[in-house]
Amino acid sequence: MTLQDIPRILVIEREAFTMPWTEEAFRNELTHNHFAKYMVMEWQGDIIGYAGMWAIVDEAHVTNIAVLEAYRGRKWGERLLDELMKTAAYLGMKSITLEVRVSNEVAQNLYRKKGFRPAGVRKGYYSDNREDALIMWADLPAYRDFGVMEGSVEQE
Repeated sequence: MTLQDIPRILVIEREAFTMPWTEEAFRNELTHNHFAKYMVMEWQGDIIGYAGMWAIVDEAHVTNIAVLEAYRGRKWGERLLDELMKTAAYLGMKSITLEVRVSNEVAQNLYRKKGFRPAGVRKGYYSDNREDALIMWADLPAYRDFGVMEGSVEQE
């Protein structure tokens, strides 16, 4: 992801989330947060999704993952998550975590498919409606072993 991608990312962000990040937040992530790693997904020259994480010591924390509504249900989000996990493993991360709304069963099912497991709840985490967040964690294989992970991009 580059600074030039931010306007398109904001479109996706507003469509996907009730509390979208601002242009300033993305700009700060890309220019000042040395832990931040972001990627975009393009289809036929258009950005249709993006994902981000913080890579800290040996743990990755997913900050965002979103796909344009018109492209959902086609495994684009799964491919983004695969690439994020692969990148985290490449960077030497041993595990990866995220928070997901307790009501977002579609996302939870994807995360479980990719090896994430529930590890706790953050009460009232989402400030728009005080919804709880489910904390999920997954172990990451060594990068050299990533291609043999179930559901990995290389197997498709």
